[in-house]
Amino acid sequence: MTATTLPMLETYPQPINLDRARLAATIDTLVACAEACTACADACLSEDTVSELTKCIRTDLDCADICAATARVLSRRTGYDATVSRALLVACATACRSSGDECARHADMHEHCRLCAAACAEGEAACRDLLTAMG
Repeated sequence: MTATTLPMLETYPQPINLDRARLAATIDTLVACAEACTACADACLSEDTVSELTKCIRTDLDCADICAATARVLSRRTGYDATVSRALLVACATACRSSGDECARHADMHEHCRLCAAACAEGEAACRDLLTAMG
């Protein structure tokens, strides 16, 4: 699959006050994190110990929704509001940390949780990096 985020951002006709490659990388990382969290929550539901994974499922689904929403908002540049983007990035970093920490608790028992924890760490780092770039 060819990544389309950067090519799409490069077609934007107006100036963007962020490095387009950094913005595209953040969006792609958040989309990947959302997918990993959704898949992990679903895998948790299939485990024999599902009752022990309730918090993991909840934090995964919260993170998936917040990452997806953040990626969508970051993709829209017309009428861009840095205040909204910053708030979403902070919330997204928090959700990634929460989900990643919870998944890490189960990573020794469930490979899907280990993979999800890694995706969440990448999502959190991407959010914090873009926040720094935004100043």
